[in-house]
Amino acid sequence: MNYKLEFPLSPELEKYRDRIEATIKPYIEIQIQNNDSVNWWESKFGGLPYLPKGFEYPKTSEGKYLFLLAQINFSEVPPLDGFPDRGILQFYILDNDVYGLDFDNLVDVDNPTVEDGFKIIYFPQPELNVENMITNYNFLPEPENFPVRGCCSLQFTKKYAPISTSDYRFTEFLGVEIKELFVNYEIQDEYLEIPPFCCHKIGGYPDFIQNDIREYSSQYDREHKSDILLFQIDTEQNDTIDIMWADGGIGNFFIDESALRELDFSKVLYNWDCA
Repeated sequence: MNYKLEFPLSPELEKYRDRIEATIKPYIEIQIQNNDSVNWWESKFGGLPYLPKGFEYPKTSEGKYLFLLAQINFSEVPPLDGFPDRGILQFYILDNDVYGLDFDNLVDVDNPTVEDGFKIIYFPQPELNVENMITNYNFLPEPENFPVRGCCSLQFTKKYAPISTSDYRFTEFLGVEIKELFVNYEIQDEYLEIPPFCCHKIGGYPDFIQNDIREYSSQYDREHKSDILLFQIDTEQNDTIDIMWADGGIGNFFIDESALRELDFSKVLYNWDCA
């Protein structure tokens, strides 16, 4: 499908309009809602998860509890090609000073997607009956270094945007000529206003404060580059919730297209970075 930019560009960028428009992809923008309460199966940032009775609460290999970073109920999400149209997808990470990220594994040429300090859990057909859910989480300790403080429900909107400047494929897709234009900060700022820089999202193109980790981690296997942005959660502080990745960073989760098609979330690439 061909997507168009519905607004004018400066003369310097206008000559590359076709290239820019060719990279436009749909994504789901996630917005925080100021709700007083969130039920067990709703989409949420933070809080306690939907888990059926008898399901073992996620832990690391050393038995340390993980905490719910985000829960996405895809029945609440607008359709997005390649993504589930139902089911609950959960993102858990460890409560420590690096938020469960293993930097050694991240650049491991053999396997950068080992899930230990983080886990992804998917329930394709959740049973929405409170009597059959775990509702007592008194066994969980209070988190001390977790990036999310509080809990909120979420709202989803389908939007469209071209490739972000921090995506490692930017020059490959748009050409070195556009990159060279960015020595002019006014042109660079103009492009940065086209795709929203740093937001909560599903799909589309990722944002990074530093470098795209996939440029290094994908070298282990050129056929499986984890090029699908599964989920991105940004820093945001307001009266509803406090999300802070270190000193203002951003968290990303990536998956290979074939694994997503099979709803196999066992080999997800997790990364966060900050200034």
